[in-house]
Formats: sequence, structure tokens, C-alpha cells
Amino acid sequence: MKIIEGGVCAAQGFLANGVHCGIRKNKTKKDLALIYSQTKASTACVYTTNKVKGAPLAVTKENIKNGYAQAVICNSGNANTCNADGVEVAQNTCIALAKELNIDQSDIVVASTGVIGQPLDITPIVTAIPELISGLARDKSEDAAEGIMTTDTRLKQIAVSFEVDGKECKIGGIAKGSGMIHPNMATMLVFITTDCNISPKMLQKALSTDIQSTFNMVSVDGDTSTNDMVTVMANGMAGNTLIDSEGEAFDAFMKALNTITVDLCRKIAADGEGATKLLECEVTGAKDEANAKIIAKSIICSSLVKAAMFGSDANWGRILCAIGYSGAEVDVNKVDVSFKSSRGEILVCKDGAGVDFSEEIAKEILLENEITMVVRLGDGNGSSVAWGCDLTYDYVKINGDYRT
Repeated sequence: MKIIEGGVCAAQGFLANGVHCGIRKNKTKKDLALIYSQTKASTACVYTTNKVKGAPLAVTKENIKNGYAQAVICNSGNANTCNADGVEVAQNTCIALAKELNIDQSDIVVASTGVIGQPLDITPIVTAIPELISGLARDKSEDAAEGIMTTDTRLKQIAVSFEVDGKECKIGGIAKGSGMIHPNMATMLVFITTDCNISPKMLQKALSTDIQSTFNMVSVDGDTSTNDMVTVMANGMAGNTLIDSEGEAFDAFMKALNTITVDLCRKIAADGEGATKLLECEVTGAKDEANAKIIAKSIICSSLVKAAMFGSDANWGRILCAIGYSGAEVDVNKVDVSFKSSRGEILVCKDGAGVDFSEEIAKEILLENEITMVVRLGDGNGSSVAWGCDLTYDYVKINGDYRT
């Protein structure tokens, strides 16, 4: 497996584009994106478990119930959530796009991201669709990635090549996510494309399995979004034998998918609103994987831990505190904690108690922009990793007037 260029256009048969249609007032920012497969593709999605859901999720779920799609359209700047006509707007977006692409309206994944509870005027979307389609190209993954960004400060995309049955396959993804990130069943908006030949059933199984240890282990601010969705489209153009059951080929696909999702998780966490540092919590020695996940997520979600990391303060007691209230089965008298970065690693807690360490060295380690909190337990073989970011003054500034 190797990292390649191209994002969602790396795989054969996929084109993309992004334009400014007028939803966002800033004309320099793209606010409408399109991903198109030249052939119908197996499609799998996972959605937020928030009871308040964006209208596009309901429309997408209905559209892809047969396991197939051919295009993804997504606007930014407005979430199309809690709107009386939200479903109608999402459906009409699909109708307008289907007409121009000459495909069935049910073969479209529709998504929106932005402000909740603000009516979405479909006019700029429909007006921009011809331009969006005419500009489709193999080198437009970045344009599509820009089109789905809200408070994101960086593009998030990756692609890799891998082999199945002697055939080269490619898989790539783009994502948006910076705030309101504490997913459950999905995260933010993530669109993944591959030319691997895999059935809708196995594609859904791969995605639903993968997110449990990737996207569900990311948190920026503890708020589960109303519009979270992850979509994977597989058009089969690589020509490998259809993956319709578990086995070596399915394992190869799972590994490639996981490479994409882990990378996007890290990018999303690092670009958390106002963030200056990517935080990773690595838990080993837990009673089992379930308990390891609970502990890792509890630590990465702690506002006090996040604030300490912003200040480069080796306040390991906050980590023990987060473990203690996590609800996990754990012997707190066996907990070891270290802080690690490119500057080195330092042990700060042994068997649930503090040890002598240099505050100066610890601070140097914590001044880096990627920090790993290493938690070693003595309860079993369970392990997990979670990702988040520090909590800064700018987070409050960004969200204090987000709507106005």
C-alpha cells in the first residue's frame, strides 16, 4: 500500500468539482461540491445518532436503500436542519442534479453543513449546477474539499493504492470537520471513493466496522452534530473479483479503508476550532477493547485535560480524574501515564501515583503541536486510540458569534 495523489479523484472513474454558488456571503469561498462516478457504484453510509437530523440525511437514506449511488452533492454554509421545507429542498436538489447528469434522482447522496435552523434557498444551488457539472475533472478533488468546508482552516484529503487479486485498486477521501465534533456512528462529513469491486453489503459491513475505532474515537468539543455522515462509493472499475464475503480480499480492503479513515480522523482533530495541537490518547493494558475505548474517549473529551495541553502543563492528575469518572472497569492503582511528542517521552505517573519528573522537560515535550498521552493499564490486553485537540481562547471566540 502506498500514499498517492488525487483525493476522491484518485480512483478510476471519479470526477469532482467545487464552486461558489452564493450560499455563503464570502465570494472567495466555495460552498457547493460535487463528486461523480462515471458508473453506478456500490454505496454505504453511516449517519449521526443525534435525534435532531439534517433533512439531507433522511433523503440520502431513502435514496441509497438499494445500496447504489452515482453522485454526491454537498453545500456548505447552511445545514438544512430544523427547516419545515428541508426535505423538499434536499429532494429538489437531487431532482435538479439528476436532470443535468441524466441519472436517476435516487442515485444521489445529498448533504449539507453549516448553520442550523436557517432556511436554505435552493435557487443558488440549482443555478450553479450546470457550472458545477461542466467543471467536473480528475484534478478537482481539492475544489470539492474546499466546497464542503465551514470553519475548517485546512483541506482534508488523502488517497492510497492497494492490491486485490493482483489488481491495483485506489481509494481516496475528503472530509470537513472542525467544530461540533463528538460523533456517534459517523462524523462530520466524509466522502470516500474507491474503484475496488465490492458488494454493497460488504461495503456497508466494512464501513460500519471501521468507524467504531476511527471516527467514533474523535472529539473536538463534545457536541454530536445533526448532520454527521460518512459515505463510501465503490464503482468496481479496478476490475478485481467482486468482494462479496469475508476473506483475504476483504481484509485488504479493510486495511486500505482504515488507512484513509485514520488519516482523516487525525486531520479533523488537528483542525479543531481554535486548536493549536493535535492530541492523541493511546490506551493499552485495559480489561478489553470496550473499556480501552471508554477510557481513551473520556480523556480526550476532558475540557480540563484539553486546557492543560493548551498551556503545555503536565497536569497528569486530570487524566487520572477522567479515567476515574469514565465508567470503565479499571484498577486505578495500576495506571501509568506518560506524555510523548517529537521531543521525547516522560513518565509522570506510576501505579496511580505521581513520580519525580522534570517540569522543564515535560513542558518542552508538550510545546510540540502533536502530543500523545500514553496510558498503560494492568488489567488485560485491551487497547484503543482516540484523537482530539487542545481547548483554546479562540474556540470560544469562534463559537460565540458563529451564527451572527
